[in-house]
Amino acid sequence: MDVSDFDFELPEELIAQQAVPRGGSRLLRLDRASGQLSHAAVSDLPAILKPGDLLVANDTRVFPARLLGNRVPSGGAVECLLLAPVPPSPTSDPRSPTPDPRSPAEWTALMHPGQKLKPGALVRFEHPAGVLMAEVLERQFFGRRRIRLWAESGGEVDALVDAMGHVPLPPYIHREDTSEDRERYQTVFATHRGSIAAPTAGLHFDEALLAALDRAGVERVTITLHVGYGTFKPVRVERVEDHEVDPERYEISAPAAAAINAALEDGRRVIAVGTTTTRALEDAARRGGIRAGAATADTFIYPGFEFRVISGLMTNFHLPKSSLLMLVSAFAGRERVLAAYREAVARRYRFYSYGDAMLVL
Repeated sequence: MDVSDFDFELPEELIAQQAVPRGGSRLLRLDRASGQLSHAAVSDLPAILKPGDLLVANDTRVFPARLLGNRVPSGGAVECLLLAPVPPSPTSDPRSPTPDPRSPAEWTALMHPGQKLKPGALVRFEHPAGVLMAEVLERQFFGRRRIRLWAESGGEVDALVDAMGHVPLPPYIHREDTSEDRERYQTVFATHRGSIAAPTAGLHFDEALLAALDRAGVERVTITLHVGYGTFKPVRVERVEDHEVDPERYEISAPAAAAINAALEDGRRVIAVGTTTTRALEDAARRGGIRAGAATADTFIYPGFEFRVISGLMTNFHLPKSSLLMLVSAFAGRERVLAAYREAVARRYRFYSYGDAMLVL
């Protein structure tokens, strides 16, 4: 299957640069069986869904992973996007105490200008809250680096990142992040810190909509998948089957596992809010069922994939030739999804992270 099969034309002006108020987006409905399209609003969800449906959302929280600093000693500007903490060595003693949050931490990161940042290079990030230092330890592929990050005064690394970091808005949002983005680029479900991108389907919900869903008899639970670079990294191969997704950490609580399994046993619909939720649920199913605990999702979902958990999907509109568009196409059919996207373009829907939504049932 060719990656080019997932391309589509999108006028630049349809890429949303600002978010509308939560609950105020349009909703394109796609009937998975017939391919029929209809138009609604996100606020119509309580009337569209059925009593007993189980809505599963991702409760990860985005942290301000974009750091702006200067090389030491030259002073040259450096941009650093923290991707993921480097896990402890497999030889580490599991009985070891929890690492001190003031200790240096290793991360994988994207750094610019990459060609100048070789192993041993030092970068300084300054803020009224303190100073973070970074040392490049290793050059990796496609601009990635393994770095050591520490607080110069011995403070907590995460606290300083949260104080000085910028919201990592996607590159197709052509503006600097603002203080408003710190709140708007979080979902109402956001609880567990760990993502470098928002699970964007969740951005449409507010407390009023959740209350209306409760009154309509729609059940809901959350799981946690920390969104990493793998969710939006470019597909650089020509054949879909040759692409590899980056692993992402997820965790399912005991109450969430029980609710999901009960819905499946009862034959009720499990509707995923977003592709990240979908990936976690379907990865868990392939590991032997929905069970409480933590794991790492490494499942690449593209047409031909057998879905075992979800029977509905709410999602934003995705980039051409992206792994997320392939996931949606796997669930609803490539031709039907691309037809829906053409309709969305014709009707001037807003695309991508701060855009409108699609519901596939």
